[in-house]
Amino acid sequence: MAPTSARPTLVLYVRHGRTPTTGARLPGRAPGLHLSDEGRAQAEAVARWMAGPDGPGPVAAVYASPMERTRETAAPTAKALGLRVRTATGLNECDFGAWTGRRLRDLMRLKAWATVQRQPSAFRFPGGESFAEMQARITGQVADLVARHPGETIVCVSHADTIKAALAQALGTPLDLFQRIVVGPCSVSAVQYATERPTVLAVNSTGHLARSPSARDS
Repeated sequence: MAPTSARPTLVLYVRHGRTPTTGARLPGRAPGLHLSDEGRAQAEAVARWMAGPDGPGPVAAVYASPMERTRETAAPTAKALGLRVRTATGLNECDFGAWTGRRLRDLMRLKAWATVQRQPSAFRFPGGESFAEMQARITGQVADLVARHPGETIVCVSHADTIKAALAQALGTPLDLFQRIVVGPCSVSAVQYATERPTVLAVNSTGHLARSPSARDS
């Protein structure tokens, strides 16, 4: 387990909101992908929950990956909390290499797709990252942020696979089983990092979206 402060730090992982390609393509790190109207409504719903009476309480910082869709998701929360969005490169999407931008229905026909689903620890995207490298990257970034914010609550806006990898590490789940974890658009997952071990408090929470008349998580 990555070293942590003596005072527990609560990390709230937020996946970015829906985009025009969510569920259809593998956008990866290609620039220029923004939230859809629904995604913007989801981001506003997260912000209302974060700043509301049922939210997590005082938040020390809001971090986001460098991608447009994560920064757009983080912006309403930062504004509602009187904070700014800080960029953390380790929260970035997995580098899908040659698979970037391809349609999921085409990728699912590839023989390699079975490895992605059943043994991701053995897979490297052609010209890109391996899942193991992605997991090491995000968990290292989170460890640095936890050390920077002892005893505080921080928000980390990232991507589905990266959050799933961080949750798998916190749960003690092998990377080969991380595909069993669901992290939907604008869901919130909570992990408390303490010296002894991380404690997973919530995974894929979407109650804040269900209460919003203008946002859906499906």
